[in-house]
Amino acid sequence: MSNTPHTLGEEFPGQLERIHALKAADPRFAKVLEEYDEVNDQIHRAETKIEPTSQDNETELRKRRLTLKDEIEKALNQAA
Repeated sequence: MSNTPHTLGEEFPGQLERIHALKAADPRFAKVLEEYDEVNDQIHRAETKIEPTSQDNETELRKRRLTLKDEIEKALNQAA
């Protein structure tokens, strides 16, 4: 979804080129990015009531997104 908040470009401004380069070079990092996008989309669908879910599930999804974001940031810092 093009209007989904918390996209990687928003979360890591100015770092999309580095993200793409690391994604191409590291299959594990690519998997983390894929999962981040999936979880982020699930949260967006829940927030917009496209696919309502329980508050507990939405909270767990948010926690998972934060963990994935931390993993992405760590990988970017290590690659710097």
